[in-house]
Amino acid sequence: MATGTGPAGTRSAHGSADSEAPLRVALLTYRGHPWVGGQGIYVRHLARELTALGHSVEVFSGPPYPHLDGDVRLTRLPSLDLYRMPDPFRVPKLAEFRSVVDVAEYAITATASFAEPLTFSLRAFGALRRRLDAFDLVHDNQCLGYGIDWLRRCGMPTLGTIHHPITVDRRLEIAHAPTRRKRLAMRRFYAFTRMQGRVARRLDRIVTVSTSSFDDIVADMGVDPARLAVVTVGVDPEQFRPLDSVTPVPGRLMTTASADVAMKGLAYLLEALAKLRTENPALHLVVIGRPKDDSAASRLIEQLDLGGSVEFVSGVPDERIIELYNQAQLAVVPSLYEGFSLPAVEAMSCGVPLVTTTGGALPEVTGTDGETCLQVPPGDAEALAARIGWALAQPDLRATVGAAGRARVRSKYSWSATAAKTVEQYRALLADASLRQRRVLGRWASAAR
Repeated sequence: MATGTGPAGTRSAHGSADSEAPLRVALLTYRGHPWVGGQGIYVRHLARELTALGHSVEVFSGPPYPHLDGDVRLTRLPSLDLYRMPDPFRVPKLAEFRSVVDVAEYAITATASFAEPLTFSLRAFGALRRRLDAFDLVHDNQCLGYGIDWLRRCGMPTLGTIHHPITVDRRLEIAHAPTRRKRLAMRRFYAFTRMQGRVARRLDRIVTVSTSSFDDIVADMGVDPARLAVVTVGVDPEQFRPLDSVTPVPGRLMTTASADVAMKGLAYLLEALAKLRTENPALHLVVIGRPKDDSAASRLIEQLDLGGSVEFVSGVPDERIIELYNQAQLAVVPSLYEGFSLPAVEAMSCGVPLVTTTGGALPEVTGTDGETCLQVPPGDAEALAARIGWALAQPDLRATVGAAGRARVRSKYSWSATAAKTVEQYRALLADASLRQRRVLGRWASAAR
């Protein structure tokens, strides 16, 4: 990977001199797992396409670190990584504590709260405050920790991506918690959402991925709509594509569940699978994701006697995921809520008929029921089972709904378009910063007179 930070000295403070000049971007993500969750995927593809447009990108990431392409520099910001597999919630050794931030990370986690957004932001502030002249702007990916706001206060133009407000996750997890003790635990875990709301309201500019998320950010986080814009994420349709050499496996369903959380709706899909298997024992499910030991999903699989019918796959490259999509007769997104859903557009791009709920932005992303996808209400296992069963009985579905879904993705979603629209937001951010700077200088000049 390249080690340079891009062309310095080609513009006035923070890139305001030339609206067409290449930009130097510090792209921050508090975790960047290359396969699990969407943060690492977003950062990887956005950084690559920004670089292809001629801009210089340096990614700052906490563990797990993303895979990056080409001339994109990765600066690792190590943490205690207390959620790492296979030993989550471990007790670190004394020698692992290197700073006050490490102590804070362990102390906050010990109270059953999620520390990473705060502690990553503090590490990012420490890494960047001595290098402010090396960048034109900071782009924060959903961290929204106090350290991000400190960078803004140092005069660094700061843009944030909010895929959706995590307050939605918090509400759903609390609503689906089976006991009062579990509800209290969820409230503690999601305590960081108050910080994220405060920081979001202070950022110079924010992008989100759908109009559904736009509305939820305004309602839940109190962000001024004038500082918020929609920039959809994408997929590479030449990579995620139908494979003529692969034949769908009879009875195979596929879904992605990167986290064992209520919002992803995996429980409803498992209940639907159990119901369908009473009439079609060949049905089975491939889940892209890693189950936690003694997780709710693992317990439900055992309870429904699905042990031999559900396979979890994780840590595999894109090529294998594309093959798995093509081996499925149907892809399913059972989520109660999504701010966008990369798995939905990946499945559609592969030409796989998609059964999806209408939770959050999913109708906006996936299109019209019966044309580009098949839709059911969220949280309804009976409706999900009925729709899957009906779809499996339609032999020409792949050639109609699957093809129409792929055509929709090719026309609407690409990473190159995401990068180009993101740069438009960068330019607007820098123009706003330049205007504020001129106003301050003007007030100083008036006061001097």
